[in-house]
Amino acid sequence: MSRIAPLNPPFDPETAHQFEAMMPPGVPPLLLFRTAAKNLPLANGMVGWGSYYLSSQLALSIRHRELIIDRVTARCGCEYEWGVHVAFFAERVGLTTEQVQSLTHGSHSDGCWIDEQDRLIIEAVDALHDTSDIDHELWSRLEAAFSEPELLDLLLLSGWYHGISHMANACRVQLEDGAPRFSSYG
Repeated sequence: MSRIAPLNPPFDPETAHQFEAMMPPGVPPLLLFRTAAKNLPLANGMVGWGSYYLSSQLALSIRHRELIIDRVTARCGCEYEWGVHVAFFAERVGLTTEQVQSLTHGSHSDGCWIDEQDRLIIEAVDALHDTSDIDHELWSRLEAAFSEPELLDLLLLSGWYHGISHMANACRVQLEDGAPRFSSYG
């Protein structure tokens, strides 16, 4: 049961306008956004960060973005946000079933990770999750593989989805219909 119940339609005009800024045309607002809209200034603030991270302005590729989001949300135990991103993006960015399973329950050293950048991203997300830092040795390898803008995006995207995970988990946002579950991937 949700600790903060999401808003239900019909939405007042200001809230409906907010959802239009948060969702693609014709797509109903996600439960997470309907929960955040209990504080409209917060929901409005989410638009800027969320729009940037889901845009082509992000220095990272869409695949690398999704690796970060899927790993962060899995490590945080946020089945809600993990499921939304796996459902909408995993296939689009070429993630195999084995890779989604590894992002959910495995590690950067699993055999499904052939690309060095993919492995480094997972290793970096794990370091940030475990220590809120990246040691010198890992940073040197990241620096050799990614530009400074990409590294900055990696760091803040990881933190943003850590925060999203905190909100979704603590508010007990219910899983979206049709979204995969952690158990779907072993």
